[in-house]
Amino acid sequence: MESGLISVDRWRNGSQSYFLTHLHSDHTRGLSGDWSHAPLYCSRTTASLFPSRFPGFDLSLLRVVPLSSWRSLTLRSPSSGDDVRLHFMAIDAHHCPGSVMFLFRGDFGCFLYTGDFRWELDHHEADEAKTTLVAAVNEFPVDILYLDNTYCNPIYTRFPSRQVAARLVADIIASHPSHDIIIGVDTLGKEDLLVHVSRILNIKIWVWPERLRTMHLLGFQDIFTTDTSLTRVRAVPRYSFSIQTLEGLNMMCPTIGIMPSGLPWVKRPFKGDGKLSGSLLTATKYETIRGQKELQAAVHQFHDYMYSVQYSDHSCYEEIGEFIKLVKPKSMKGIVVSSSCYVEPLYYFGRICGANQPPELLPLRPDTTTKQYRAVRIKSYSGKDETIASDKEKRWKRDGHLGYKRNKKRARIQAKCPKIVEID
Repeated sequence: MESGLISVDRWRNGSQSYFLTHLHSDHTRGLSGDWSHAPLYCSRTTASLFPSRFPGFDLSLLRVVPLSSWRSLTLRSPSSGDDVRLHFMAIDAHHCPGSVMFLFRGDFGCFLYTGDFRWELDHHEADEAKTTLVAAVNEFPVDILYLDNTYCNPIYTRFPSRQVAARLVADIIASHPSHDIIIGVDTLGKEDLLVHVSRILNIKIWVWPERLRTMHLLGFQDIFTTDTSLTRVRAVPRYSFSIQTLEGLNMMCPTIGIMPSGLPWVKRPFKGDGKLSGSLLTATKYETIRGQKELQAAVHQFHDYMYSVQYSDHSCYEEIGEFIKLVKPKSMKGIVVSSSCYVEPLYYFGRICGANQPPELLPLRPDTTTKQYRAVRIKSYSGKDETIASDKEKRWKRDGHLGYKRNKKRARIQAKCPKIVEID
């Protein structure tokens, strides 16, 4: 597509139309109350949250896009001045309230921009969105997929469903009946988690005033409160969640913290047993040894006062793979470049769209002894490279023992598998 026509989750001047997938801050950098470049397309829920997120924003710029139906607009080519007809569709991304992915098509081809998303494999919340997308891509094959690659890494192969993770959080709370509880959340997202916990335990949940206004805008009227005397469970801003905060709170009242996240929140796990006493770990659905191990692996105790639960609003590696198989793009590109587990999706899934696999960075699991992450560079490697590597090794040996020893680290395992080079 020609530059200067549209921008997705990018807010610099220079485009004729702008598209917003959702209201998380990493997708709205550059948006403000006085932003006024051009029409902005978003979901109805996102539009309803705009006045509270961006006071003073000119709401006449907003264009509400209904889900699962084609819409079109006419733009003008910056180079030729000719009309350019753009067709687009918003599809529910199931990431946070109002989140959508956008499918675009026109004379330039067809491309899909997912924004952040999670389509869980074993649950039916995304069935309607999947049906819509499959019908669309069967008629208009996707040339380029711009993919949420947050967990495009096999070390995050499988996450529990969000419903199961919410029950795990409720189980931790129930296992500490004499403790106050704080749960770290963002200003938008994980509403379903808090609602599930409230219903399972039949309690209200405290939120800060700005968050309460958001909850009311989203239609949650009776579950949340700003009165601390009504509940022992509080959802607090993620940025205020820390071990130091928990240690301070425990000087006044026994308190534990729960961080719901797909990523490890801290690097060194707590040495205690961290066992839960609730009933979920023995629930019928998870009576298999594998099921119990996976469930227990989703909960980590990192401190006397802190738990991390693998609750993710992003697709895990396995879900990403199934999504790519569904879309069958000719090419794809990751939209996340700052994640600590960043891998370009073509490396692992390029075979699905017949693309070559480029070298990318693949961090390993955190080294809990040194409290550091190690990263490795992965390169596509095949048997035909064996001769080249062998010749290099012979030259190194011929140059003398010291030279060979100095360069021995550069020798690589010869196999039909990824070639891994450690990076300091």
